[in-house]
Amino acid sequence: MLAVHEDRLASAVARLGSENAFEVLARARQLEAAGRRVVHMEIGEPDFDTPEHIKKAAIDALYGNHTHYSPSNGLLSLRETIAEYASRFRGIDPAWHADNVVISPGAKPIIWNILSALLDPGDDFVYFDPAYPAYASAASYLQANVHAIPLLESRNWRMDLDELERRVSAKTKAVVINSPHNPTGGVLTRGDLERIAELAVRHDFLVIADEIYSRNFYLDAAYVSIAALPGMRERTIVVDGFSKAYAMTGWRLGYAVAPERIAKTVALFNNNTFSCVATFVQMAGIAALKGTDEPVLRMNEIFRQRRDRLVEGLNAIANVSCTLPEGAFYAFPNVSAITHDDKALAKFLLEEGGVACGGGSSFGKAGKGYLRFSYAASLEDIDWALDSIAKTLPKFKG
Repeated sequence: MLAVHEDRLASAVARLGSENAFEVLARARQLEAAGRRVVHMEIGEPDFDTPEHIKKAAIDALYGNHTHYSPSNGLLSLRETIAEYASRFRGIDPAWHADNVVISPGAKPIIWNILSALLDPGDDFVYFDPAYPAYASAASYLQANVHAIPLLESRNWRMDLDELERRVSAKTKAVVINSPHNPTGGVLTRGDLERIAELAVRHDFLVIADEIYSRNFYLDAAYVSIAALPGMRERTIVVDGFSKAYAMTGWRLGYAVAPERIAKTVALFNNNTFSCVATFVQMAGIAALKGTDEPVLRMNEIFRQRRDRLVEGLNAIANVSCTLPEGAFYAFPNVSAITHDDKALAKFLLEEGGVACGGGSSFGKAGKGYLRFSYAASLEDIDWALDSIAKTLPKFKG
């Protein structure tokens, strides 16, 4: 019988990263199965149920036999709905239209397909560290020159724009920005976006704006997308989806809005990978965008209350400090006074304290010495977790 050797795997596999939160989740489930109480603050998933009108739309679509293939770029009706919503929400003029929109099973596949459509080996690709791991994983796999620019806790997790200016050039193909930001909860200001836009025009690079948390926003001001700034509509690719705003993580429904030629090419990658998104899921997406916004606003207000409780509690713990997140649903406390081995500390808090969280370095080198907590947990669970963290941390020997 022919032996199977590990060295038959493609060498490119070594360039892939992984999302640590799912590994922590698996271990947390094992502890729960053994009878332990665990508060889940590791995974980026709203703990709310999907709103009823969205579920009903999916059920009606199933019974209406919307169970067949759709075009690889998505149903025209959903793409039209997204184009109208995204243009109105972001103040895009002239408005996007259906040919600008591509549907995918979640934001992660569309990020991979966007980068696959854009990056040749040797292209310069810039992102900000710490970050959602998929950006660097995809770009590294595609053999781009990946440049990570550290975000600054001192600027409430916004980048040093002078450093960005030093690092971009005519060789830069694309820059990824994520606002509100995972894992820190930071939000870019209009001034930040204007500076990035000026650099994009000057050096002729594309901006991939991951705006999946655009509805999880706590500032008393309108959300600003870089796509709405002068000269940026035709050089911005917006990534968004339904998981975070509508508590639809398991539905797997995301999208990109891009210049037509890019959108068409991304759809070609869809065609060659997952073919299309389940049709009844797309029908639910239409209901989400056309239905009442009340559930989104209600969930966001609850997130705000949880944020305040968690951050206040973390800052009350010795040797822990935490900035106030302005968006998303993550807190990113500094634990460097305790240890720089944040992954070991996160593991200890789970095993000894029953609190599942992520080590900051799982999101990049600049996350070393931090932890990421999702506050997609009830106030009762947050209070229990804070009490457990305060009791468990003094026992850590790192």
